[in-house]
Amino acid sequence: MPRQSMNFNIEIMSILDANGKLDDKLMPDISEHHIKSMYEAMVLARILDDRLLKLQREGRSGTYASSLGQEATQVGSAFALRDEDWMFPYFREAGAHIVRKFPLANYMLYWMGDERGMKIPENINNFTICIPVSTQILHAVGAAFAMKHKKKPNAVLVYLGDGATSKGDFHEGMNFAGVFNLPVVFMCQNNQYAISVPVERQTASRTLAQKAIAYGFPGIKVDGNDIFAVFAAAQEALQRARSGKGPTFIECFTYRMGDHTTSDDASRYRTAQELEEWKRKDPIERLRKYMESKGLWNADYESVIRQDFEERIEQAVKEAESKPQQAIEDMFSYTYAAMPQNLKEQLKEAKGD
Repeated sequence: MPRQSMNFNIEIMSILDANGKLDDKLMPDISEHHIKSMYEAMVLARILDDRLLKLQREGRSGTYASSLGQEATQVGSAFALRDEDWMFPYFREAGAHIVRKFPLANYMLYWMGDERGMKIPENINNFTICIPVSTQILHAVGAAFAMKHKKKPNAVLVYLGDGATSKGDFHEGMNFAGVFNLPVVFMCQNNQYAISVPVERQTASRTLAQKAIAYGFPGIKVDGNDIFAVFAAAQEALQRARSGKGPTFIECFTYRMGDHTTSDDASRYRTAQELEEWKRKDPIERLRKYMESKGLWNADYESVIRQDFEERIEQAVKEAESKPQQAIEDMFSYTYAAMPQNLKEQLKEAKGD
């Protein structure tokens, strides 16, 4: 039988177009101060991203996953979180970490291969970076279940890529969240490729957002390069979660302008023309045009914040690289509450005792 196309009437939500023009009817209530803070977080995320790419090429950092072009999905959604809410990242959330005030030096230390970088400060409700695709979804749903059990009026925001929707963890997490009506928001950064596999080779669904329908809760699709649309969708979904109305799935339609990681070459599976088309939708340029039209941006302002950010990042690099070397015992000490005999023997051998 021929494949049938089902229309669930899921449209893409957009507020700020590529030219910086605003749909006033949909614009959420955001102060000028917060608009500038959003812009600054995106610019800082891009400068951080570029610095980590260069560090990797210099052999001073490990494999790195760029967030180039996806800053609005991360910053816009993280701005909708409260401090008491929890954030569960995967491995491409530089902007969200910045909004959540995660120390830059820790973030760099982690990508330099030092797990101490993921020691989360006690006043920040973030989970650690998750490299295995989709496993963070189950952790987030478990945390949301605990919140509901303890009657906490907070919410969980979990990030995932389009590739994660092809994994079993995604469907198990979505099903559990729907059945138990949990306070969790699934924030999917649909950047068009799971490494080299395009979305149309991952699913026959017209949208990723419609997958939520099968699990009994709303699915929303937004322009992921429109920071106001992302913020508005995340704010509404998080409030829905906090008020006991259950989960929401948000598909942010965006684009990964860089390689999947520093070990990838995206030119092997996508065209230069496609990349150029998406560059014209750059989320930072879009917001900058809007701010300029409102008198919130000028070249002097840009110069000042960029100099400040570059200095902060260089300081973070120095701090990360000056971290004392880890003790060899650290490889053995944190797996079990009491170290078993076989690990004791391995530790003794590793130390040359």
